[in-house]
Amino acid sequence: MSDRLTHLDALGRARMVNVGDKPMTHRVCVASGEVRMSASTLARIYAGEMAKGDVLATARLAGIQAAKRTSDWIPLAHPLPLDSVAIDFSADPQGTSESTLHIQARAEAHWRTGVEMEALVAVSAAALTIYDMCKAIDRSMVVTDVRLVSKSGGKSGDWKRPAEK
Repeated sequence: MSDRLTHLDALGRARMVNVGDKPMTHRVCVASGEVRMSASTLARIYAGEMAKGDVLATARLAGIQAAKRTSDWIPLAHPLPLDSVAIDFSADPQGTSESTLHIQARAEAHWRTGVEMEALVAVSAAALTIYDMCKAIDRSMVVTDVRLVSKSGGKSGDWKRPAEK
């Protein structure tokens, strides 16, 4: 088997990358995403007026739980002992009929492989939970722009998404 970090073996078959010889390092990744919705939906979320309960608290828990189970979501991802997962929300009322709810997840571990997927899965699960809890009043919501913001630690070093214009 090749020592290259690839999900394919010498015969082109999928496999989990062997990270057994990689050193343990402190790894931190931040991911973000958005849920675009009507301004009235966002107002109801923040006023605590959603029939299914506290949308942001539920989405935060869903994101954390999903990050802990990333290897169940992503077939070739390693199960990681996460040190922490934090999810934050911020609203961007656009002054029109549409608003955006920003989601940011930070995943941290001391391990042999990165936590990019854990941060991305956390954002995705939080966004989908928001959609699920609000779809009865706003089916036009859009989950969008799920992306890696930054990573640190590991052999490939640090990376940060360039500022958007």
